Amino acid sequence: MIDLANLPSDFNKNPFPHYDALLAGAPVCPQPDGSVLISKHADLSAIYRDTATYVSDKSKIFAPKFGVGSPLFEHHTTSLVFNDPPLHTRVRRIMTAALTPKALARMEPGLVSTVDQLLDTMSQAADLIEDFASVIPIQIIGNLLDIPMQDRTPLRDWSLAILGALEPVLTDAQLAAGHNAVTEFKSYLQSLIAHRRSHPGDPETDVLTRLIQGDDTGHLSEIELIQNCIFILNAGHETTTNLIGNGLALLHDHPGERKLLLQDQSLINSTVEEILRVASPNQFGNRETATDVTLRGFHIPKGTNMHLCIGAANRDPDAFDLPQAFDITRNPNRHLAFAGGPHVCVGLTLARMEGRIAIDRFVRRFPNYEVSSDRKHGGRIRFRGYVNLPAQLGS
Repeated sequence: MIDLANLPSDFNKNPFPHYDALLAGAPVCPQPDGSVLISKHADLSAIYRDTATYVSDKSKIFAPKFGVGSPLFEHHTTSLVFNDPPLHTRVRRIMTAALTPKALARMEPGLVSTVDQLLDTMSQAADLIEDFASVIPIQIIGNLLDIPMQDRTPLRDWSLAILGALEPVLTDAQLAAGHNAVTEFKSYLQSLIAHRRSHPGDPETDVLTRLIQGDDTGHLSEIELIQNCIFILNAGHETTTNLIGNGLALLHDHPGERKLLLQDQSLINSTVEEILRVASPNQFGNRETATDVTLRGFHIPKGTNMHLCIGAANRDPDAFDLPQAFDITRNPNRHLAFAGGPHVCVGLTLARMEGRIAIDRFVRRFPNYEVSSDRKHGGRIRFRGYVNLPAQLGS
């Protein structure tokens, strides 16, 4: 029904009718290359929890795509998201220790200040991605790793190139850009890590120092350390940019919900959750079967790559009432925007905090903003967001 390697021309702009068709007629959708597309909420939830049957290691899949030993292969087979225990457990434990509620509470005043400074300097005609949504996570993740301000300019382009290489189909130029981005980012981090080893920061607030120090279970190797620093920047940047941009677009397109939020500020948390559900920044995940499985009557052999369609699962009528509606009062809202199980996004609390503060302060500063019809989607299927979101801010 849907071939991820040969998608309809309208898919990038509006994949949701295609998701509806999958949910209704092909919840397990075999692909020509032998992989399988899964779309039901219950199936994704079960797959995320069952780490024995469905594994995250993508070495076999990434080898022909990137080339064994290439920069992209090294990155995507070493970073947290595409790994299983024991590496996943060790890295996640160290990251979690650096993102405690206490540490996040310390970050909130700086985040509010960053958002307010951006709002103070925005012109009446602004691009809500370039001037706002993309700037916030770069500064926050830069602060987490204590990257000097003057070194942050290339971070966004590196992130876009590296994550863009996860798309199902790549051009030679996209592949080369991804390899170059990993190489340049790795070179930069080698120097930054060497400096931090000799001038350690406060491990309570400096994630890089915490990662260098390790914990009582051991230390990360140099490659593990470098590649997971790249992962932190990439994961924290792309998805949060999309969360903020998608949220501002949705609130503009649903003026009744925007008015409701302006009337009741306590709805900001449920608003963020509904944005995550309706326009999930990460539309697809992956797992590989570690054994033969049968799902909804389909036999799926061991070693099969499974595309987990988060964007469809979050609109599954068996999981959500009126799933097509954007309802900022929705409760409960058991979306899968942050995946689930042991691999649930390690930075989900930080992402929620960034989305809450950025979106709430923006709509209260500019309650009458108008998004232009010239908005432009990013053109990718795995990560959903805008590359440009021009707007008139009004009063």
